[in-house]
Amino acid sequence: MLYKVLVVMAFLLATSSAGNFSQDVTITWGGPRGKILSGGQVLTLSLDNYSGSGFESNNQYLYARFDLQLELIPGNSAGTVTTFFLSSQGAAHDEIDFEFLGNSSGQPYTVHTNIFAQGVGNKEQQFRLWFDPTAAFHTYTILWNSFRIMYLIDNIPIRVFNNYAASGVPFPTSQPMKMYASLWNADDWATQGGRVKTDWTMAPFTATYRNYNVNGCIVSASGNSCGTSNTQAWQTQGLDATGRNWIRWVQQKYMIYNYCSDFNRFPQGLPRECRLPRF
Repeated sequence: MLYKVLVVMAFLLATSSAGNFSQDVTITWGGPRGKILSGGQVLTLSLDNYSGSGFESNNQYLYARFDLQLELIPGNSAGTVTTFFLSSQGAAHDEIDFEFLGNSSGQPYTVHTNIFAQGVGNKEQQFRLWFDPTAAFHTYTILWNSFRIMYLIDNIPIRVFNNYAASGVPFPTSQPMKMYASLWNADDWATQGGRVKTDWTMAPFTATYRNYNVNGCIVSASGNSCGTSNTQAWQTQGLDATGRNWIRWVQQKYMIYNYCSDFNRFPQGLPRECRLPRF
């Protein structure tokens, strides 16, 4: 009962005032497969055997908190990838990924996370979910400030990547990033290593986004909207004692891959950040 109460409280805390897709984002590919509905409050992306679809934020940010509600593809979603991520441009780009890997009917989604700094990623962590992400909307959050990157689901933290640049670990600090979202076919790798392919008789596949909200520092030709201030809560947000308990619970019960535990992948030694405090 206590667990159920805590989940409800976390979900309520995750809600916030929503932006408007018509004003805040642009559908950049997929043509009519991307649709803005309900006066800008809802956006759907679809995938068929010709193309997927995607959108991006109109603004770019240098540190922000991004909250987005998402209802994933129901039924047989094998081979599909639904995304919500941040990225800068260029070969040495920074990127913070939330990817949802579809699966056969009755099998769970895989939540894939990765972080790129100066063009280098290889920081994957993967999770299952403790709920059905196709049955209702849930809030997915990327928090990026100068101290850390945090991934949250319904305001429950699942991953933290601290800024250890002073210890020689690259961290996204200087390249403004836009928010991107997409739905595309990746049946060469997405589901069970590519063994299960997309069933095109089930197309079109549709994912639904709503309640997009950003609190952040907009970067434009006129400068940074935050100036030198560091006064908003998200700019220093980290884990309190409750958050540390939540993240331990998630990682103990629902993490299915952690690059920091993959000694076979890194025979010369784990990456430096894996030997530093996690949270």
